[in-house]
Amino acid sequence: MKAVVVKPSDKTPRLTWQEIGEVSIGPGEALVDVRATAVNRADLLQRQGFYPPPPGAPEWPGLECSGTVIAVGPQVEGWSVGDEACALLSGGGYAEQVAVPAGHLLPVPPGIDLLDAAALPEVTCTVWSNVFMLARLRPGEVLLVHGGSSGIGTMAIQLARQIGATVAVTAGSTEKLARCRELGATITVNYREQDFVEEVRSATEGHGADVVLDNMGGAYLARNLDVLATNGRLVVIGLQGGRRAELDLGQLLAKRAAVLATSLRARPAAEKAAIVASVIEHVWPLLTDGAVRPVIHTRMPLTEAAAAHRLVESSSHIGKVLLTVGGPT
Repeated sequence: MKAVVVKPSDKTPRLTWQEIGEVSIGPGEALVDVRATAVNRADLLQRQGFYPPPPGAPEWPGLECSGTVIAVGPQVEGWSVGDEACALLSGGGYAEQVAVPAGHLLPVPPGIDLLDAAALPEVTCTVWSNVFMLARLRPGEVLLVHGGSSGIGTMAIQLARQIGATVAVTAGSTEKLARCRELGATITVNYREQDFVEEVRSATEGHGADVVLDNMGGAYLARNLDVLATNGRLVVIGLQGGRRAELDLGQLLAKRAAVLATSLRARPAAEKAAIVASVIEHVWPLLTDGAVRPVIHTRMPLTEAAAAHRLVESSSHIGKVLLTVGGPT
């Protein structure tokens, strides 16, 4: 079997397509023949040496995939050889095959291409677990999504609109903001030219955002607190703007607000299985009836993973960048 492996270098770590040996499965696991995976920011960080995989996970990147089940281990129920699936992974998606706990497998929704299904597990599980399970966004509330044109952002917009929330987003170009509006965002802010606190407050008659989904971390902490409504919830899921900032507890108390921070990759398997089950129950019907769709920027062969990383690093994409394994893209 081959995989894309991170090779250390004196300059920039390289991504190399090479033989890695066979993958084995244990009780409760299935072996998936991978047809596609997706590039996530975590993959870039792992390549750079800043985000090692959790214990027991493969060393090569890849937090999600789609493909066909080719073997099942003991104690696996509900899955059989030949089933098409997509999967939430702790790593290992950049490969021809990957072992997956059966509880982390999701069926490919009807009407979704098998390759495009690789764009679903990470974004649906991240958005659903943070915005809905944790922050409990409700109909009529305002959700502010930073990076609205990202894979997570485009999914958050669609899911929030489905429950009747108002969606505000930040993005860095006219094209990206236009795409966010097409998906259902009604408040759009170009963070290069506008202040999102002023814009969101103005558009909501001073109310602000009930929930903020933040990928920036430290750099946005103070302004995220400013834009929060009374009883607001700030959910931090990324640290692109740094990991340290000063927190004004007085402002937090005055707003009766909450700051929540989560990660998905290193959670215990049972917790991730519970999130996957909730996503299948609540999100998959929306995909099945076409109310929600993955947003795909491009498909590239897995052997071109380095070029795909450069594309994501440039932040010029909208939605997900997929990497395909074998066959036409």
